[in-house]
Amino acid sequence: MKLIYWSSTILICAFLLLSAYTYIFHQSTIEGVKALGFPDFFRIELAALKVVALIVILLPGIPGQAKGWAYSGVMLFLLTAFVSHAVHHDSVGLLILLIVLSAITITSYFTLNKQPKKHKLMSLPPNSIGEKLNSNNFGIAFSSRLNS
Repeated sequence: MKLIYWSSTILICAFLLLSAYTYIFHQSTIEGVKALGFPDFFRIELAALKVVALIVILLPGIPGQAKGWAYSGVMLFLLTAFVSHAVHHDSVGLLILLIVLSAITITSYFTLNKQPKKHKLMSLPPNSIGEKLNSNNFGIAFSSRLNS
């Protein structure tokens, strides 16, 4: 499951980084966004949000709810791109690419939630209360703890 998660996550984050870069620096992409009818400031906002999304998705320790919002934003972007390119009568190959990227994003999201969680207290140490609770002398173990 880890391999699927990291493969899909790296692919989608690489796409986000490349896409954000081309939104800022690649002249044909800048003209393409304008041709779709979007204002120039929207292109810059999308580039910035793509970078924020990839940071949130990749960094460990970020709460799951924030990661969920990042994945939602990526999916919203992909859906908007699909509709925009379909209405603009762009190539079918581009539309298929957007569907594939959506599938990769969904795979990354659902396998993220399947990752094993590491807990600080995996098991109780030997000779602890837990071991005594597992024995037949529960009352003795409990009362001895209270008396000490």
